[in-house]
Amino acid sequence: MQAIAAIEKQQEGRKRDAAWMIGEQLKDICRRESHSAAILLEDLQNKQMALVEAEKKISERARQNRQGHCGCVTPWEAEEILRDFYGLGGGVEELPAEEEDQRPAQEGKILDLADFL
Repeated sequence: MQAIAAIEKQQEGRKRDAAWMIGEQLKDICRRESHSAAILLEDLQNKQMALVEAEKKISERARQNRQGHCGCVTPWEAEEILRDFYGLGGGVEELPAEEEDQRPAQEGKILDLADFL
């Protein structure tokens, strides 16, 4: 896919820094959404839309969220920032609270491995 190749070209020489990580998140979006891949391919050819420029937007939000010496964004926030920056539209939809964890509650139950022998 051409968009992924363009992202990887901008990741060259980077060793898992913030801009490299943004590239990984954008590659995930490309794999899920071919229409977003086409937009990204075009945008990444513009220096003002490079991975390092997107990283500045996420860093800005992280500074706003700063607690003590640490500032960060959630993966959901990062994707929303990237979608806005690159004009990808759509968005990240969070599961309603009642659907967040469909596993039955296991509180107070003890698993005895001898039961499996």
